[in-house]
Amino acid sequence: MDDPFNRPSLISAVIYKDPWVALDWLEKAFGFERSMVISDKDGNLGRAEMRFGDGTIYVGSEWADFVASPNSVGGKNTQSIHIHLKDAIDIHCGRAREAGAVILQEPTDQLYGDRTYRARDPEGHVWTFGQTVRRSREEAEEASGLTIQGWH
Repeated sequence: MDDPFNRPSLISAVIYKDPWVALDWLEKAFGFERSMVISDKDGNLGRAEMRFGDGTIYVGSEWADFVASPNSVGGKNTQSIHIHLKDAIDIHCGRAREAGAVILQEPTDQLYGDRTYRARDPEGHVWTFGQTVRRSREEAEEASGLTIQGWH
């Protein structure tokens, strides 16, 4: 059966103590857009989907004892989400900083040809944003001085 929502093959779910606040913050700081939000009669979030470009994330609450926000487990992360930007990574980083993200790594060119920055959201999730700045393996090897096997 075809997916009427045209979801990507891989979707990450991000858990928050206060998912309603997270939805607003993810829009303001990172530019995500709500694509589906379901709540019950009491206003509790049942499910939320957000899009960024051709990607999707699920945003949820601590609905079971095996899911938790980093704020509930001493700030630890068991995953990091990587979002690929087409352009303007430095501007995106500034937007995130202005919205209250803690910038863990300023925009920096990486050995594999991307420019990335890392940010922590208000509940402790770590997000990595990247933008391609080297278009070929040879260009990345020349810039880094390393040998790179394979290329996208």
